[in-house]
Amino acid sequence: MNQDRNQTMKPLTLTILGGVDKDGLPDAIDKIEIARGEIIGIVGPTGSGKSTLIADIEQFAQGDTPSARRILINGAPPEPQLRSDPRKKLVAQLSQNMHFLADMSVCDFLRMHAKSRGKDIALAEKVVLLANTLTGEPIDPKHQLTILSGGQSRALMAADIAVISDSPIVLIDEIENAGIKKQEALRLLSGEGKIVAVVTHDPMLALMASRRIVMKNGGMTKVISTSTEEHRIFQDIERVDSWLTSLRETIRQGEVVA
Repeated sequence: MNQDRNQTMKPLTLTILGGVDKDGLPDAIDKIEIARGEIIGIVGPTGSGKSTLIADIEQFAQGDTPSARRILINGAPPEPQLRSDPRKKLVAQLSQNMHFLADMSVCDFLRMHAKSRGKDIALAEKVVLLANTLTGEPIDPKHQLTILSGGQSRALMAADIAVISDSPIVLIDEIENAGIKKQEALRLLSGEGKIVAVVTHDPMLALMASRRIVMKNGGMTKVISTSTEEHRIFQDIERVDSWLTSLRETIRQGEVVA
């Protein structure tokens, strides 16, 4: 078994080694280690470098990006194939702007993906069932991909990443208005042992993470561990969000709000 395959099979950790901010000053954070199953938030004002950090992780940067950061897998630089060969890619991405272009049914797409991964095509049914727990718009396996709404597309991809994809790292870029049940999607992915890094302005998602990286002027300024008090606040926000979701569905179905 070659080394890059070993890197995907043994317990996986993602390490971010600090680089520089927009002014060329060193990151305040030298090193961050993230383990399987962890949700980590990336927060900061617009233009603070959140998407740049996500890009560094996606590319497995080795000091060759503007930030000069380095990304390690299991404590070591990734094999070159993991950066260049799409078939060996360890990273999946889920963004707010996501639509399918392939002219095929949901079922055919999922079966094709499962087959390409060497997995049972029967997993397609499980993916659809899971996706339908993440969106208020039911997905029929016979639907064409091109007619899915943005929320349906993101729900389908989240479930696909959780069940079929081998990628152990999931990068999520601002899905607060993505039309899916956000916290359920994050729980699903982390529950499957994925490392989940989420760029967000949403306090619920930020406090749901075990830690959050604070970005400013392109640099990593600090890492905050979610406190017990913050977790209680998250639970309060989640209850309110659940109520708003229910209210939204009532209005969507043309019912009277009482």
